Amino acid sequence: MLQNQKDVDVIEYKDYIQNPKPNGYQSLHMILEIPIFMSDREVNILVEVQIRTIAMDFWASLEHKIYYKYNKEVPEHLIAELKEAATTAATLDRKMEQLHKEITVYKQEDAHKNDEFLSKINDDKYSIPKFFFRNVPSKQ
Repeated sequence: MLQNQKDVDVIEYKDYIQNPKPNGYQSLHMILEIPIFMSDREVNILVEVQIRTIAMDFWASLEHKIYYKYNKEVPEHLIAELKEAATTAATLDRKMEQLHKEITVYKQEDAHKNDEFLSKINDDKYSIPKFFFRNVPSKQ
């Protein structure tokens, strides 16, 4: 989506979801060049964007505290526990996505079973129960 923005250039893209880091970290990282509009000029700057799930953000925050705030060598068992936690977070993310997709299917099936009127506004679909229209006079 960001790469389709006409005023944004993707300089670098790293997919740590398809290719997790050795410590188990998963996310998408991008270096983008974006315009900043000053009162007298436009300046392009580089920004880093990291796209993470809530679970992986929680993991990354703790991992950062351990590695960058501890100031000592991290014990091997904690490194192993962190990797296992990253795997667990990724499993949870996939499970939640699967549940989201499944409930979406149920909602769509229920909309048809309940004979709902489907309306489309600005490419977004909305369902309105038919009983809502019961007191609207019909055109004859």
